[in-house]
Amino acid sequence: MKMCVNRNLVSCFNFALSRLRVRPLSILLFSFFAGTMSSVQAEVSTSGLFGHNMVLQQGMPVPVWGFAKPGEKVAVTFGDCKASTTTGADGKWMVRLKSLSASSVGANLVVKGENTLTLTNVVVGDVWLCSGQSNMEFGYLNITKKEEQVVDPQIRTFCVLRSASLTPLDNTGFIPPEIGLDTQMGHWQMENPGGPWGGFSAVGYFFGKEIRNVTKNPVGLIGSYWGGTPAQAWTSLSGLEKEAILTNYVDGFRNMKPEQKQKFPVKWADYLVAMKKWDKESREPYEKNKREWEVAARKAKAAGQPEPPQPQMAFPRPANPGNVGTTTSLFNGMINPLIPFAIKGTIWYQGEANTYNGAEYGVLFPAMIRDWRGRWGYDFPFLFVQLAGWENGAGRWAALREGQCKALALPNTGMAVAIDVGDRKDIHPKNKLPVVHRLALAAEHIAYGQKVVYQGPAYDSMKRDGNRLRVSFTNIGSGLVIGVPPPMPGQPAAPVPVELKGFEIAGTNRQWFAAKAVIDGATVLVSHDQVAEPVAVRYAWGDYPPCDLYNKEGLPAVPFRTDNWNP
Repeated sequence: MKMCVNRNLVSCFNFALSRLRVRPLSILLFSFFAGTMSSVQAEVSTSGLFGHNMVLQQGMPVPVWGFAKPGEKVAVTFGDCKASTTTGADGKWMVRLKSLSASSVGANLVVKGENTLTLTNVVVGDVWLCSGQSNMEFGYLNITKKEEQVVDPQIRTFCVLRSASLTPLDNTGFIPPEIGLDTQMGHWQMENPGGPWGGFSAVGYFFGKEIRNVTKNPVGLIGSYWGGTPAQAWTSLSGLEKEAILTNYVDGFRNMKPEQKQKFPVKWADYLVAMKKWDKESREPYEKNKREWEVAARKAKAAGQPEPPQPQMAFPRPANPGNVGTTTSLFNGMINPLIPFAIKGTIWYQGEANTYNGAEYGVLFPAMIRDWRGRWGYDFPFLFVQLAGWENGAGRWAALREGQCKALALPNTGMAVAIDVGDRKDIHPKNKLPVVHRLALAAEHIAYGQKVVYQGPAYDSMKRDGNRLRVSFTNIGSGLVIGVPPPMPGQPAAPVPVELKGFEIAGTNRQWFAAKAVIDGATVLVSHDQVAEPVAVRYAWGDYPPCDLYNKEGLPAVPFRTDNWNP
C-alpha cells in the first residue's frame, strides 16, 4: 500500500498546499503528506492511472508515464516489452510500449529509476472511457439485486476522483486510505466496482460485461463523470475556441472574476474529508445535545420555568462543491490527466445540462469529440446515449436530441436511442440495460467490425403521395414494425399497440396535427384529414412523446423532424 500512496502523493500534496488559504481542512491533508514528501521527490512514480490490477489496451502502442527528479533514467518492463527514457527538466517522463496482445494472465509492470515500482496482476484487453453526467454516474448497485452481482475478475474498473480546475492537471488524484474515507475512487478494482453513487456506472459496467461476452478478453473501464455537468465543462478551452458560436464560453472563462477563481480547485476529496469531520465533530454532538435539550425543555415547561438555550452546531455542514459546470473545468481536472492513456473508445451519456440550447449543442458536442480525439491522437470510437424520455423537460428535449444527432456526421460515432425506455417522472430512468445493449451493438460494429444491425430506423427522405407524406428510412434491418420498449427485468412486456403513434403532420400554415401513420413496406405513410397539402412531418418530437416505431431487431426509430421551424 505504501507504493500506491507514494505514486499519488505529489499531486495530492500540491492540491492540499494550494488550498491552505481557502479551506482549513486542507491543513489535515498537508499534515498527512508533509512527512513523506522528502522521500517522494527522489523516487520515480507513475501517473495515478497506473496501478495494481489495471488493464492495458491491446493492439496499439501503450504510453506509460510519470514523474521523477530531472535527468533520472527510467526503464519500464512488461513481459518482453521494454522501453526507457530520461526525465526532462520538469521531472516528467514517458515511454511507449510496443503493441500488446490480449492476455487474461496477470503480469507485472515494472518501473525502475533510482527506485523500483512493481505493479502486479496487470492484464491486457480493451479499455473504455465512460463519461458524462448523472445518468452515466448512476451506479450499477441501484438497478441490480445483490444475488445478481456476479463478479468477473477480468472486468476492472477505475473511478476517477472528481476534480474541477481552471488549469489542466497532469495527474489524477486519489484518496489515501490512511485518511479513513470509505471510497472506491482512484485505484483499479476487480472485485466490487466502486463509485460515489451506488457503485461504478451501471451503463459503463454492464457495457463492459457485454463487450467481454463479445471479445472474451479483459475489459478495463475508466469512469470519469459528474452529475449535473454541461458539455462545455468537459471541453478544453482551445477546443471551444475553434467554433465561433461557442465564443461566449471562452469569453466567460477569460473574464472570470477573482472571487470566482478563488473557489477553485474543487476537489471531491476535500469535500469528503470535510463531511467526515462535520459528521463526527458537529452533527453527532448536536443531535445528542438536542435530544437532551428536548427532555430538559419539557421539564422546564411542566415546572413553569423558561426553556434552556437551544444547542447549536459547532460549525455548519460543508457546502457541496460548486462551480463544476464552469467552462473547461472538468476537462482540466478529469480528462486531461487521462491523456494519452491508450483506450479502445469512449461511451458518453450527457445532455440534460445543455437542454437550454439544443441547436448550440449540435456544434458543442461534436467540437468536444474532435477535441478529445485530437488530444489522444486518433479517432477512437465515440458512442453516446440520446436523451431518454422525461415529461418535465420544459419542451426543450427534442431540440437537444436533434443536436446530439449532429455528432453522427463524425467518423466512428454511434448513438443509442433511449427515448422509449425513459421514465415519465424520473430524469434517471432505471431501465438501463436496453441502453447498454444498444451501445454494445454499436461497439460491435464500429469498434470490432462485426456485421450486426446496430441502429434503429432513421429518417432518410419523404415525398408527397396525394394528401399523404411517404417517409423513407435507413437502418430498417429486417423491416419496420410497431413495437414496445424492452421491459425492466422481472416485469411483463407492454402490449403491442394496434396503431402507430408519435407522428405529426403539418401544412404550409405550420399547424401540427397528430397524424395517422401506417407502415407500408419500408416506408411509413403519414396523413391527417385536416391537412390536404402536407409539407412537413415529425416523429417522437417532444420531451416524453409516444414512440412505437422499431425495426424487427427491436431497435427504436430515431426521433426526427423534416422542418426547420422553431422547435
